[in-house]
Amino acid sequence: MGDVADHRKLIAWQEAIKLVELIYRETSGFPRAEIFGLQAQMRRSAVSIPANIAEGAGKNSSRELAQFLGVASGSRAELDTHLEISCRLGYIPENSELFSQLDRVARLLVWLRKSIRQQTAR
Repeated sequence: MGDVADHRKLIAWQEAIKLVELIYRETSGFPRAEIFGLQAQMRRSAVSIPANIAEGAGKNSSRELAQFLGVASGSRAELDTHLEISCRLGYIPENSELFSQLDRVARLLVWLRKSIRQQTAR
């Protein structure tokens, strides 16, 4: 798979790592009652995104990478839901950088998955 095998070179992975950092910073101020609830769920789904990108890149085929990018996209959608709930509960402001970073990661995942599908179709 060439360069794709090195997940650290993938912009999607790099941006997903930034998203994890933002999530940890933002959720550190959540109410104590959310430590095992929303805070833990958000952190878990955020970490899952770059972890699945890395795992897919470490596999033996582009098809497997595309599959793991799908899992990462699912985690991104889950995190989007948690962010919406957090915003509605007043834990995260509507103008938080998290929303734009999550959108950036979503677009990169779609682009990368599409690119891989086009390569495997050849």
